[in-house]
Amino acid sequence: MRFLAMCTALAAATALTGCSQLAGSAGGTQKVTLWLMKGSASEEFIAKFTSSFEKEHPGVDLEVKIQEWTGIGEKVNAVLAGKSAESADVIEVGNTQVAQYIETGGLSELTLEGLREWGSKDWLKGLSDPASIDGAQYGVPWYAANRVVIYNKDLFANAGIKTPPKNRQEWIQATQKLDKGDRQGIYLPGQNWYVLSGFIWDEGGDLAVETGGEWVGTLDDDKALAGMEFYKQLQALGDGPKNADEETPPQSEVFAGGDVGQIIAPPGQASAIEAANPALKGKLGFFPVPGKTSDKPGAVFTGGSDLIIPERTKHRRQAVDVISALVSETWQTELARTMSYVPNKATLAHVVDGNEGAASMAPGAAQGRATPKSARWAEVEGKNPIKPYMTAVLTGQDPKQAAKTASDTISKVLSSDR
Repeated sequence: MRFLAMCTALAAATALTGCSQLAGSAGGTQKVTLWLMKGSASEEFIAKFTSSFEKEHPGVDLEVKIQEWTGIGEKVNAVLAGKSAESADVIEVGNTQVAQYIETGGLSELTLEGLREWGSKDWLKGLSDPASIDGAQYGVPWYAANRVVIYNKDLFANAGIKTPPKNRQEWIQATQKLDKGDRQGIYLPGQNWYVLSGFIWDEGGDLAVETGGEWVGTLDDDKALAGMEFYKQLQALGDGPKNADEETPPQSEVFAGGDVGQIIAPPGQASAIEAANPALKGKLGFFPVPGKTSDKPGAVFTGGSDLIIPERTKHRRQAVDVISALVSETWQTELARTMSYVPNKATLAHVVDGNEGAASMAPGAAQGRATPKSARWAEVEGKNPIKPYMTAVLTGQDPKQAAKTASDTISKVLSSDR
């Protein structure tokens, strides 16, 4: 807001010359640094974007630095606090990480730019909500990815299933048909809490809520318990381990065996499945996680990235220009098609219509959510009381009691002093 006030005053004093022109009035080339995370964009995309941006913004030298996810939190916090030997003008961060950086401080507010320049009213809420607090926006959605159902087309055909299910009842019925003999209707490990989150949201529940300034775990709420009950019903239609997550063993390897009808995973796992079993190439299909009714798909956990601008940047106008380009329809389309992502707006979902996997993500992304926007949620995931809670329910323990134990742990972590 201080910047906006200064910009207004300067513009008035220079006959509305504009802050972007003022920033470069001293002449010479200005280096603007963009941090992107490893794997978020291809080398080809980065090269094309950099060349195009520099051509459209004479005098700007755009430097793109690739960062590793491991240890990125400390690096970003150091930049925001001005305690790093490195600098960055725009930084890509995970959508669920923004709350932590908001609490730490040092982020530039981007509310007005979002409204005036970037069409924030159309942003996917799973990307935008975690990046805002009290109506102020600090992170700008860049791209999304979420889970879908990957299925074996041959097994579906052999079971007489002609079209993918569109609601929970149809999904259960189809999975029951698939779950015969040595075949598994679905491989759903007992501790896939990302999938559980979607079922809980569909029921109107949540993992935790903020009440009177305090965060409280809510897994023992009746609506959240209903989500867990559906998870239990679906999980029973396969042989997924009740005490392990989707990486133990990697579910793509299990599916590659050819005797599993479905898994719930990002569509990008299809490549790993086909690599493990080339005979399945061309035999994989995708559909959105079904909702309670056929009129809309189920809620899903939305992963992806937001873009932030450090308050300490000396090139704020140019940083805004970088974001303006990255979220433009041109480069959103390029990124989505290159990387099989979902664009940052539901209104751009059509750009991935030719990509079956990405297109199956888009309807779910429109219903997508993210984890509670507490700066301490990462600590909850570190302890992760949700996983043993799920195992407890799946192995016959009292759901209400197990949920209360997990909720108490979540409340303690989110509300305790650091």
